[in-house]
Amino acid sequence: MYLDYTVDIPEVKGKITFRSKGNVRYVYYECNRNYDPAKKYTTVKRVTIGKVSDDDETKMRPNENFRKYFPEVELPEERETVGRSSCLRTGTFMVINQIAKKIGLTQKLEDTFGGKNAGSILDFAAYSIITESNAAQYYPDYAYNHPLFTQDMKIYSDSSVSDFFRSITENQRQTFLDAWNEERNRRERIYISYDSTNKNCEAGNISMVEFGAAKVDVGLPIFNYAVGYDLNNSEPLIYEKYPGSINDFSQLQFMVEKVKGYGYRNIGFVLDRGYFSKENLRYMDSNGFGFIIMVKGCKEFISQQVRKQKGTFENNWGNQIAEFGVYGKTVHTYVYAADTKKKYVHIYYSASKAAGERARLEENIQEMQSYLARFQDTDHEFGPAFHKYFHMHYNKETGHFVYGEPNLQVIRDELDLCGYFAIITSEKMDTKEAISLYKNRDASEKVFRADKSYLGNHCLRVSSEEAASNKIFIGFIALIIRCKMYTSLKGKARELIKKPNYLTVPAAIRELEKIEMTRQLDKVYRLDHAVTKTQKVILSAFDIDAAQVKYKANYISEILKGR
Repeated sequence: MYLDYTVDIPEVKGKITFRSKGNVRYVYYECNRNYDPAKKYTTVKRVTIGKVSDDDETKMRPNENFRKYFPEVELPEERETVGRSSCLRTGTFMVINQIAKKIGLTQKLEDTFGGKNAGSILDFAAYSIITESNAAQYYPDYAYNHPLFTQDMKIYSDSSVSDFFRSITENQRQTFLDAWNEERNRRERIYISYDSTNKNCEAGNISMVEFGAAKVDVGLPIFNYAVGYDLNNSEPLIYEKYPGSINDFSQLQFMVEKVKGYGYRNIGFVLDRGYFSKENLRYMDSNGFGFIIMVKGCKEFISQQVRKQKGTFENNWGNQIAEFGVYGKTVHTYVYAADTKKKYVHIYYSASKAAGERARLEENIQEMQSYLARFQDTDHEFGPAFHKYFHMHYNKETGHFVYGEPNLQVIRDELDLCGYFAIITSEKMDTKEAISLYKNRDASEKVFRADKSYLGNHCLRVSSEEAASNKIFIGFIALIIRCKMYTSLKGKARELIKKPNYLTVPAAIRELEKIEMTRQLDKVYRLDHAVTKTQKVILSAFDIDAAQVKYKANYISEILKGR
């Protein structure tokens, strides 16, 4: 985040360098040098401290790193407040305020961080939810036309916001997570859906940012981010961040230890196929945790089980699970030869899934055949997929590719497996219960979709370790609130005979943002118009009626009177 004033570019001999990116020149400061005697070279660490001013090349707009490495520089007088719009969008603020208080989030934040920082955390979380962005430089535009959670709804300057992002400590973040988890019912059986994703980050001086297996590779280093989601109560419980080079399934065991540290014992984990491994299954067994895990049909163990059971259940009406459009059968068996405890393997078949998978496989093989024909009699290397589905023939003398002969057995085997998948559970349950529990995981998958698509968190835009950690934390707070918005709206939709298209979170926010307060000559903010029928339906999902909207509007008006 770049601050709203300029300073002289520091004159530190040999320490200041410049790099251009597009039309912007960035100023870098050499903050450290490390000599490696074994490799006999020096590693230089540089951080961005600002960008050169367009008006004066001797000045720059600093960022938070500048204040960290040059605290002695006298800064211009800062604006503590900026102007406020005569028209405030208040509807979504009212809903977020209601949710945060109802679930005890506001109180826990205040107890942990104090009133001022708690208000700023909620403001940035609300900003992320409403604007679907996490870019701090645009936050003043949001604050200009929205009520705020800060004391007296004060709008702070860019430099104050920068100070805030550096002020929250790791100890405070952990204290909040402890408080958020300590009041849970330890006797209640809960299922935790655990999933992870990765995010891009351009900052080079953040230790957890590394090159790894990115979900969407844009050539940037990444860090991994995971959330444990309580399926019973539909809310995130914990989050963790870890270096980008660490893969998903190896991190799972560390997360299990953290869950134990919060005192959870009577729990089961619902996991995606990416966490299926011999080590993880044994680890869960040894800790006494139940699990429900999806397994790819192409896994050798599962394909063997499918072939054994094929033809015994797919056309048996008694095996149909109409709610999910599948047929299912359960087998009690060992997953691995060295296992000492049998698992329940639930095998499913979907005719519609089979048709889709079959069409995609056939299309892929046809495209591969066309591709092979283009390189006939040429010197060309092909990827592993081609060697899997085709016997590749080459000219012995020239080494040129001649033609690809379809591997009929491999193709037949894959076509036979189309439409089949499996869920493995550690505890006894029938096929319907297993798939129902796994499908409940859809809520947590929507959490991750929301985090990237609707909270703007696909990429971090920070330049320091502290700011990165705090931005991730604020993203988690936003996730808690948005989950409650999602489940409340979904619950309201179930009550209605006709399902309206405005009971999704993005549509509801667009409608709530139309509830406005305008400021008149007497400097008093008043509701601009009555609440509409659609807005009443949305607000009722959060137990807010038209009378409460007026009350909340009067509260906002009193705070802002004369400001």
